[in-house]
Amino acid sequence: MKKVVLLGDRRAGLVEVPDPRPKEDWVVVKVLAAPMCTEYKLFKAGGKAEFLGHEAAGEVVAVAQPGPVKVGDRVVVMPLNGCGRCALCLAGENIHCQNGRDFVKTHGTAEGSQTMAQYLLKPAFLLPTIPEGVSYERAALACCALGPSFGAFQTMGLGAFDTVLIAGAGPVGLGAVVNARFRGARVIVAEMIPYRVERAKQMGAAAVIDPRDPDAVKRIKELTDGKGVDCSIDCAGCVAAGRLCIESTRRKGKVAFVGEYNDELPIKVSNDLIRNGLTLIGSWHYNLNDFPKVMKVIQQSPLIDWLISHTIPMSRIQEAFEISASNETAKVILKPWE
Repeated sequence: MKKVVLLGDRRAGLVEVPDPRPKEDWVVVKVLAAPMCTEYKLFKAGGKAEFLGHEAAGEVVAVAQPGPVKVGDRVVVMPLNGCGRCALCLAGENIHCQNGRDFVKTHGTAEGSQTMAQYLLKPAFLLPTIPEGVSYERAALACCALGPSFGAFQTMGLGAFDTVLIAGAGPVGLGAVVNARFRGARVIVAEMIPYRVERAKQMGAAAVIDPRDPDAVKRIKELTDGKGVDCSIDCAGCVAAGRLCIESTRRKGKVAFVGEYNDELPIKVSNDLIRNGLTLIGSWHYNLNDFPKVMKVIQQSPLIDWLISHTIPMSRIQEAFEISASNETAKVILKPWE
């Protein structure tokens, strides 16, 4: 099969490797849509990598034993590899499993672990089936595009009476716009890249604030009768975005963090938590039992196609990485067989 590799010096390519084989409850999925995520950061840094991608949608083509999926099933590939047996996995919180199986130890190789490839291996319980009529491209949005913010909004209980601040309008932040608008919430976005500003507006954001504005918090509070937003979500993963969320959220409000951090976010325990009564939430993904609800968003949201800006053949992987690294995209979907 063909898979994507980073060769260094901002170069990407394809290489041939052996096709994976099913084993125990691990099944082979033919990848038909592979969203790109944060891999562009390593590309921009000139790094090398042999195993890329963690989200996909495709068709089950081989199984080693009977299980929850069979050959021919159309499935979404959930990230990571939970054990499937612990209390967290059984409760649908497999993303937080502490006993995840070692891929290399199980299969004797890391080949098949990546999603930017024509085939992959995945435990069967992490392959929820795609409803009839949903394309592979749209179904693949049930991973990182919609997943982090969906899980956060479920935890926060975001609803139609709420105003939410979304910090960062990259693919994850735009997914948050889709999820928030589907719930009927009023959306304020903090973003400075013109492409993303315009896309957030087109997707129905009530206002877009430049986070570089020294009066950004004041402007957000002016839009909320001086109180601040009910909920906020940091999709940017940087200190400035995190502090903007905390300082712009009303007393007794909720702040969720879904963007990965490289630096420590300063939290003022007395002012932020005790006196303002904020609830801070970390959200990586969503409970697997909520997969049908995520699919409902995909099937019914009039904004869903705004979340895919580019669909690119994997044979044009260099171009795909350059586009992804431009920051002028929503979700970029690779087509491994084109």
